[in-house]
Amino acid sequence: MKTYTPMIQQYLKIKAEVPDAFLFFRLGDFYEMFFDDALNASRELEITLTARDGGVAEKIPMCGVPHHAAAGYIEQLIEKGFKVAICEQTEDPKQTKGVVKREIVQMITPGTVMEARSLDEKENHYIAAVTGFEDRSYSIAYLDLSTGESKATVVDSKEEAVNELVSIQAREVVFSSSEDPAIEKMLRERNILSLSTMDDCDMASSFTYVVEDLKEDKLLRSMNRLLHYTMSTQKRALDHLQKTAPYQTASFLRMDPNSKRNLELTETIRGNGKKGSLVWLLDETMTAMGARLLKRWIERPLVDQKAIKHRLEAVEGFVDCFFERQTLRELLKGVYDLERLAGRVAFGNVNARDLVQLKKSLQQIPGVRQTLTEMDHPVIQAISDSLDPCADLADELETAIVEQPPLAIKDGNFIKDGFNAELDEYRDASRNGKTWIAELEQKERKKTGIRSLKIGYNRVFGYYIEVTKANLSALQEGMYERRQTLTNAERFITPELKEKEELILQAEVRSTELEYTLFQALREKVKVEIPRLQKLAYEISKLDVLQCFATVSENRHYVKPAFNSERKIEIIEGRHPVVEKVMDSQEYVPNDCTMNKECEMLLITGPNMSGKSTYMRQVALTSILAQMGCYVPAAKANLPIFDRIFTRIGAADDLVSGQSTFMVEMLEAQHALSHATQNSLILFDEIGRGTSTYDGMALAQAIIEYVHDKVGAKTLFSTHYHELVDLSNDLNNLVNVHVSAAEQDGHVVFLHKVKEGPADKSYGIHVAQLANLPTSLIDRANSLLAGFESTEEKTGNKQIGDLSTGQLSLFEEPEIKKEKKPDKIQRELLATNVLDLTPLEAMNELYRLQKLAKSQSK
Repeated sequence: MKTYTPMIQQYLKIKAEVPDAFLFFRLGDFYEMFFDDALNASRELEITLTARDGGVAEKIPMCGVPHHAAAGYIEQLIEKGFKVAICEQTEDPKQTKGVVKREIVQMITPGTVMEARSLDEKENHYIAAVTGFEDRSYSIAYLDLSTGESKATVVDSKEEAVNELVSIQAREVVFSSSEDPAIEKMLRERNILSLSTMDDCDMASSFTYVVEDLKEDKLLRSMNRLLHYTMSTQKRALDHLQKTAPYQTASFLRMDPNSKRNLELTETIRGNGKKGSLVWLLDETMTAMGARLLKRWIERPLVDQKAIKHRLEAVEGFVDCFFERQTLRELLKGVYDLERLAGRVAFGNVNARDLVQLKKSLQQIPGVRQTLTEMDHPVIQAISDSLDPCADLADELETAIVEQPPLAIKDGNFIKDGFNAELDEYRDASRNGKTWIAELEQKERKKTGIRSLKIGYNRVFGYYIEVTKANLSALQEGMYERRQTLTNAERFITPELKEKEELILQAEVRSTELEYTLFQALREKVKVEIPRLQKLAYEISKLDVLQCFATVSENRHYVKPAFNSERKIEIIEGRHPVVEKVMDSQEYVPNDCTMNKECEMLLITGPNMSGKSTYMRQVALTSILAQMGCYVPAAKANLPIFDRIFTRIGAADDLVSGQSTFMVEMLEAQHALSHATQNSLILFDEIGRGTSTYDGMALAQAIIEYVHDKVGAKTLFSTHYHELVDLSNDLNNLVNVHVSAAEQDGHVVFLHKVKEGPADKSYGIHVAQLANLPTSLIDRANSLLAGFESTEEKTGNKQIGDLSTGQLSLFEEPEIKKEKKPDKIQRELLATNVLDLTPLEAMNELYRLQKLAKSQSK
């Protein structure tokens, strides 16, 4: 260290405080980076790498960005998962001898971003902390620094902790340095890459309000850890943080991240975009706050029937009042993001334009309340009564701030005349002085006869009289005092002009300083009202989502669902909401779904592309919409309250954790089978197709039997294993249905209609034909299929076995004579007690005998 220059020594000492972050080190008008930070930043930001002397033989790598443009570069680094520490000069260089004192004033991390352009206005931006305990439970606390919202829960296992963090899309997760590394590995595999440490989880007096409602020590440990980390990185009071709301995951309809992804609730499987997802369909919100709440409601539907019915009653009221709802939507358009405005006020980075947005938002509330009252609905009236218009604050802002203030608050000219008497005096002096300057210019023109004479101003020389060189001869000797010579003109001053200049500039400086002081005082007044603003923001966002449900329900002809406690599903003419919207003008084929005590499981057969997966998904989405408190896409719907939904749909591998498609399929099936209850909904699509036919069929049957006999959940199971349809003979609560298709002139026509009974065939070659596979290939496939079917008919072996009982059905070929001695295969068959075999053992035995038969035939 001694060999480096004092400035580099200072840099290295500060850098040691933040080894895992880029240090933006303020030098004049630039933020500079040195050593490894410079090398890495030049690569990540694609900026020029230079070098400078640092007191050692080799030059030190260096790169930098202008301080006024730093926000864009910081945003790039944060998006890539890096952290940035901002190091500022904390004393005036003009009054300092030696190295200027510097210190870190803020750490910006992926979870603590506050800049509006770095935040998606329709999504929360969570940072979380997780703590493991000896009983294998984990507590999770998370907050959105931009809105102040915070929550905490306890889950039973590491897997559930990871699922919860993935579900909330945590941008950053904070651990103890001694936390189990396995959970970090699991999070990295699920693309949560920004992981930080904080060991301090003790209670601090500044946290008292935030953790007031947390009574459990486990919750306190994670929330305190998170608050310590947030305070240490932001280095300022976080007055906008709301009380942490404890919750239990069982209070909501639970869906693991894979199920949410398979159902495309917030993004599509292909492309990971919003278009084509449920949130894309539903988002008729008018405010950013409403859009964020809508997403949270989609991801966490309710299980409390009373709360669901309360939402549905409000939606019904909005549906019945079309004109008032349209008026309400127009009023909500004028409401800005109150949650994040409050956050910026607390953070101290609010400007005059933000306060104007706040004022305009508050001015909409009386109209909103009046409109709600006109609807004359008890639930909606209760919402109206909960809206606090904060009239006193709105009036204060109306009196103080001009309608179109400048962006920079240190340049003045944003406080209204009449708000402060002293400010008015300074402005009057400044304005009168400028009027005097304009009159002086006219006076000097007449006196000198020089029509081009002008009085100007710059920051170096102040006010001056400018005369072109062509007119200098018109000036009398000693009339003006020369101040500056230009190429084509001379600039002069007079004692009278300098005296007036001092008065004008002094008034302007004092006016600007006073305006900034008044703004700070106004900001503090707004900060005191943050709890009121946050409560108003939540009520407005809730109102926005409920009117959104009503708008979508009316536009798309949805109906109000009913609920039952008999575990009965009755969906008449149900539709897949997103597919229906995407099809637009094309007529969507609706389908019924009826399940009761005698029908716990539907075994769905039918050709590819016929609509099996769509049918299964629409049942799940209808249930989710209903439990969110929204109307549903059907002619009639009577549903149970599901506690969990599990899906195993589509083919996907997990390359990061080295798992094949089939392994992912089995893991998702295992998760469903081990966590589902009688009150759950399970969707299994084509289970077992990732392995050999016999293996897959055996697994499929075993899973069906397990769900039927031991789980008892409502289950939709689609398959191409037509041999499984005979299970309905032995499983009392399993019913066969199929998605119908018709064959015309050798081409398949999908009817997309679900009917009772099993499908007659798979139409796989027809689907291949629709995909435009080569004609010769299709002809060959048809030829082979005919040969296979002919062989099956000749041997009489129309089905491989009776999978429902585990007994094999083999028929002797006609040409085998009875007096012939049994061969090895026959002897082994005769020695096998098939009644004692499990289905899987029977399939394996059949497979072994088939291999033996093939070897003998060679």
